[in-house]
Amino acid sequence: MTALIENTVRVGDREIFVAETGDDNRAGPAVVLLHGGGPGASGVSNYRANIDALAKRFRVIVPDLPGYGRSSKNIDQRDPFGSLADAVRGLLDALELGTAHLVGNSYGGAAALRLALDSPDRVDRLVLMGPGGIGTTRALPTPGLRRLLSYYNGPSRAKLAAFIRDYLVFDGTAVPDNVIDERYAASIDPEVVANPPLRRPAGPKALWRMDFTRDPRLRTLATRTLVLWGVHDKVNRPSGGMRLATTMPNCDLMMVANTGHWVQWEQADLFNRVVTDFLGSTP
Repeated sequence: MTALIENTVRVGDREIFVAETGDDNRAGPAVVLLHGGGPGASGVSNYRANIDALAKRFRVIVPDLPGYGRSSKNIDQRDPFGSLADAVRGLLDALELGTAHLVGNSYGGAAALRLALDSPDRVDRLVLMGPGGIGTTRALPTPGLRRLLSYYNGPSRAKLAAFIRDYLVFDGTAVPDNVIDERYAASIDPEVVANPPLRRPAGPKALWRMDFTRDPRLRTLATRTLVLWGVHDKVNRPSGGMRLATTMPNCDLMMVANTGHWVQWEQADLFNRVVTDFLGSTP
């Protein structure tokens, strides 16, 4: 991977770590890559297979979301998606970006969608991979989500390896040990253990705020959107893809075979090609 410029940006009462590459003068909005919410996640680790490919066409900005990596660990658990969206909006302000393309996986996809609903003028196009918050109050949590939410009941490397290999991806044998080791080391940061960023919703109000399908704004959100969803996603139900495609007025859907929750990692070549074309095409 090419060298990244690293920086820490102050956003309100939080410090957001940012890595970026690509030319400021490249045509079109910058692309902001928002990672998922699994234990030990961070921006660069989640998009390691995509940054170089996207940087050939775009300025690419890869933050660690609040609660993760080298960013501040505080998230408002009364409205976690709103808290993340506020942080991303503040980051755009700090970087003097009027608009940006947002690419979000899982938790990061929920943050991107919430920001587009709250501030549609700040988001040019959306790419969502298995985003959270799609029908979350309408059925029991998936086995993968239950595993994810229970990780900090007693974190261990074996527990994390089982979650990633058995629930996060389609082919667990494709995940090397060094990925597990890196994620586990990050997951047991004392600040994170004391204040886990992703946890069971703090009451019914928080749960309802985290279900986008109950938000009437979804039906009128005009942002051009591409949804990519692994057919074998065990964390967020693949049926959420069709729910978005039939609700949002400008939403395309691609269901990806032999893939779990990590489309950008499991099918990197396909992801890089499709996303580059989608973000770079003329409306």
